[in-house]
Amino acid sequence: MSEPIISVEHVCKSVTDSTGTLDILRDIHFALAPRETVAIVGASGSGKSTLLSIIAGLDTPTSGTVRLAGQDIFAMDEDSRAALRAQKVGFVFQSFQLMGNLSALENVMLPLELAGRRDSRKAAAEMLDRVGLGARLGHYPKVLSGGEQQRVALARAFVVQPAVLLADEPTGSLDFATGETVMQLMFDLNREQGTTLVLVTHDRSIAARCEQRITIEAGRVSRA
Repeated sequence: MSEPIISVEHVCKSVTDSTGTLDILRDIHFALAPRETVAIVGASGSGKSTLLSIIAGLDTPTSGTVRLAGQDIFAMDEDSRAALRAQKVGFVFQSFQLMGNLSALENVMLPLELAGRRDSRKAAAEMLDRVGLGARLGHYPKVLSGGEQQRVALARAFVVQPAVLLADEPTGSLDFATGETVMQLMFDLNREQGTTLVLVTHDRSIAARCEQRITIEAGRVSRA
C-alpha cells in the first residue's frame, strides 16, 4: 500500500473573540491515497473551506497537523511551505483568482515561470488548447466569460502537473450547463494526470462523482 499523499492528523481549529471561543473543526483525521478523488461536503459554514485552507498550509490549525507527500507542513516555515505548495499543489477557486492585468496565456505561464521552466510559453499554450481556449491566448480576463475564466484557472492549476489539486466550489459562480462542462474537464484532466483531487462542494451530484466523500457536520468528519 502506497504512502498517503495527504494525511490530516487530529486537526482542530478554534477562533476566539469577545463573545467567546468558536470551534470550527474538531479532531479531523483522515488520509488520502495518490490519485484518489475526494469531495468534502457539508452545510454552509460547516468548516469545509477552512479545512481546505489548512490542507494547503494557507491557514494554521489550533492543534494537529497535515502531512503532504510525507512532510509535516506545519513543522516548516512559511517559505518552505510555499515552496512545497508550488511544487505539489494546484488550486481552483470559485472566484477564478486570475490576474486581471495578464492575458490568459500569461496567467497560465505564471506558475511555470515561478518554477523556472524555460518552456513556459509553449507549455501554457498547449494547456490552454487542451481546455478549448487555443484561440483566446491573448485575451484578458475581463473579456472572457465566467466559464472561460474558470477554464483558464484549470489550465493554470494543471499546467504544473501537481500531485494534488485543491478545488473550492469551482462551479459556484457558474450556471448549471457551464458548471457541468467545467467539472467534466476537471475530472478528465485529473484522470489524465493522475492527480489527487480534493473538491469542496455543496452540490451532492458533483460529490457523487468522486470516489470518496467526507462530510463535515458540526466541525467533525463522517466519511461515507
